[in-house]
Amino acid sequence: MLNRLVIPAKRLLPTHAFARGVSVLVGGTAGAQLLAIAAAPLLTRLYTPEDFGLLAVYGGLLALFTVVASGRYQMAIPLPETEREAAEVLVLSLAVAALTTFAALLLVALGGRSLAEALGVPALTPWLWLLPLGVAFAGSFQAASHWAVRTRAFPAIAATKIKQSLALLVIQLGASPLGGGGLLLGHAAGQGVGTLTLVRPALRAAAEHRVTAAGVWAAARRYRKFPLFSTWSGLFNTLGKQLPPLLFAVLFSPVAAGLYALAHRVLAMPMTLIGEAVGKVFFSSAAEAHRRGELGPLVAKVHATLAQVAMPPAIVLMVIGPDLFALVFGERWREAGDFARWMAPWLYLVFITSPLSHLFSVLERQGQGLAFQALLLGVRVAAIAIGAALDDLLLTVALFSLGSAACWVGFLGWIAVLTGNRPQRLAVSTLTALGWSLALLAPLVVVEWLAPVWLPWSAALLLSAALVGLRYLFLFRRAYQ
Repeated sequence: MLNRLVIPAKRLLPTHAFARGVSVLVGGTAGAQLLAIAAAPLLTRLYTPEDFGLLAVYGGLLALFTVVASGRYQMAIPLPETEREAAEVLVLSLAVAALTTFAALLLVALGGRSLAEALGVPALTPWLWLLPLGVAFAGSFQAASHWAVRTRAFPAIAATKIKQSLALLVIQLGASPLGGGGLLLGHAAGQGVGTLTLVRPALRAAAEHRVTAAGVWAAARRYRKFPLFSTWSGLFNTLGKQLPPLLFAVLFSPVAAGLYALAHRVLAMPMTLIGEAVGKVFFSSAAEAHRRGELGPLVAKVHATLAQVAMPPAIVLMVIGPDLFALVFGERWREAGDFARWMAPWLYLVFITSPLSHLFSVLERQGQGLAFQALLLGVRVAAIAIGAALDDLLLTVALFSLGSAACWVGFLGWIAVLTGNRPQRLAVSTLTALGWSLALLAPLVVVEWLAPVWLPWSAALLLSAALVGLRYLFLFRRAYQ
């Protein structure tokens, strides 16, 4: 069965082409993401933590719909051997997205006010009309971007992400008089801009291949494992990610949700930038690498590189997280830096493992992926329940982050066994990254922990950042050799 899913040999990416595909996606969106990061200090001074809490709750609801928007059928678009079958999966994904949008519309029309009040954010009620609009944009983008992955149209994906990020930033900055609603409008506009441009070539391809209803139905049955297993797996994963802002708003306050949302946003933004790009390129060639018996070396190489990239920022946040957040975003956001200190190890592990999670689809092991996500969700629910029972917000964040990190360590070991890599090999890569990071960040660590009067920590941070930048440049050049 696996042979029917593998990508033809001509589609396999050699090492330098793999790096080039990643760099196109990363380079194309890096400018927009850097602008978003640069604008974050402005946003935190224009909007309050409560406004960010409103965005966090809306974003959590939208994420839950988004993960099931296309029934996860979009994940199967790069897999068929023939273009016609892939086009049938594309149309199927868009059809399911339309049904999900209608379901979101019914929810808002019939129970929007009750939902907002149950979540502790009644101010969200007049803005819930954005939810079905966001679901439509997200579902269309999922299907179209995976078609672009199949055709290796990485520049088109990068261009779309640039448009989305810039639209989000401009509207959120300009709509600040609306309070939290300005953040929501920017979020919705950022999803919509550029999506139509990406959808057009996908629909054109579907028309050229004369997709029929019978063919779409056959594709639905052929790839039924994706909605049966991957949908639940993705829903559990997304629910686990969105539990903190949703439950913090209910159990603590919208301000608590906003503090957590900012910390997660700042940490996840650069990780998402690179991690999603690596994941898309990895997914586009992993099936063929498996057929050729080259999946193990590919996984080991991707893990080692991602560990080198993610380790330095994680250490910086653990060392000076609260001071850094207070300096950049304002003193009222210092507590978000405390959250970031605990979240850093967890998000480091997510960064180095999330691209590898595509192996569940490539190897058709969606059932095992579902079991893992169910376990992860259970651990997270237990962590939040314990923290809420003790009425300690920081303890809740710490338990949630450490429990999640422990699960992802187990996932990484499972991936090593599954791909024929010894866990010790991946452990050595992690320790190597840790050693390099501590050496490069030595000025910051020494100043912060041992000799704070020797040099201002801000100057030590700049010096360490320069050293880390040189290391990144070396890794980038080596990827092309």
